[in-house]
Amino acid sequence: MTKYKGKKVLDILKPGVLFGDDVNTLYKIAKDNEFAIPAVNVVSSSSINSALQAACEANSPMIIQLSNGGAGFMSNGLSLEGQRAKVLGAVSAANHVHLLASEYNIPVILHTDHASKKILPWIDGLLEYSEEYFKLHNRPLFSSHMLDLSEESLEENLNTCQEYFKRMNKIGINIEIELGITGGEEDGVDNTNVDSSLLYTQPEEVYKAYGALSSVSDNFTIAASFGNVHGVYKPGNVQLTPKILDNSQKFIKEQLDLDEDKPVNFVFHGGSGSSANDLREAISYGVIKMNIDTDTQWAYWDGMKSYVNKYNDYLQSQIGNPDGEDAPNKKYYDPRKLVSSAEESMKYRLIQAFRELNCMNKN
Repeated sequence: MTKYKGKKVLDILKPGVLFGDDVNTLYKIAKDNEFAIPAVNVVSSSSINSALQAACEANSPMIIQLSNGGAGFMSNGLSLEGQRAKVLGAVSAANHVHLLASEYNIPVILHTDHASKKILPWIDGLLEYSEEYFKLHNRPLFSSHMLDLSEESLEENLNTCQEYFKRMNKIGINIEIELGITGGEEDGVDNTNVDSSLLYTQPEEVYKAYGALSSVSDNFTIAASFGNVHGVYKPGNVQLTPKILDNSQKFIKEQLDLDEDKPVNFVFHGGSGSSANDLREAISYGVIKMNIDTDTQWAYWDGMKSYVNKYNDYLQSQIGNPDGEDAPNKKYYDPRKLVSSAEESMKYRLIQAFRELNCMNKN
């Protein structure tokens, strides 16, 4: 079934933040045309702007997401009990995206990343905000939330996610869940020493998750582990087994006697160090979203570093540079110059990701 083969996204969906069935429609378009959408972790209005600019130049949809730590940085300086500051940080970022996304003429999925059991109060707080937002605008604040209960038993993982999904689905919020563990370290979660067998999800587990979630709605994605790791790795040093995804699709189709060859919308976590062949293979098996964070963090810093290296002699004092001892340096140390250089560098790295994921000119 390739209902959307050859279709452009904006022929079917409107620009701006998507929600409800429109999110799933975008994933179906991606699956039918074998591309994946970059999902970039952001920590500030600056990195949000980089992501929006990249999507605009790539002429394609974008997923913008916040981790719990990224949301905390958005509200940096607030000292509040529990998850309150991080809830406010994520809400602040969401409003920024809502305001600008349609002006860039791009469809955006607004998402939160990895919420483990201990930070579920963060999701609770965000759902309260979305429920109030829904009353006013007939749409949620966020497109989707990820619950990462992969460290719990499969039964607890699925039961908890199913209950949250029931609440989310009432206001058009999609859910992403994790099966198996993504290795490496990111945003304070360290899985560098876990049993390697936990990095590979079994088709039977995906089948159980598919059944639990589809009993609520079709608007879900599954991050199934197939050797994925967070962090910095040279190409070839990560042992991925994308065939796990293909086996899972076939198993579910057979068990449920489905017409669709790829019923599951899969998410690719921990893409650092992955080869182009691994990316293409994973996409062919139904991966419609790939997270990117480590590489964009480096790109942002590299843009700053390049700017400082280029204008080093003009950044040592407010007055005095190679052009004269009384020459002013304000136009060089203006923070907008430094930040713009960082944003530009991050934007180019994201456009590279769009190319690698076959996601150019999809609007």
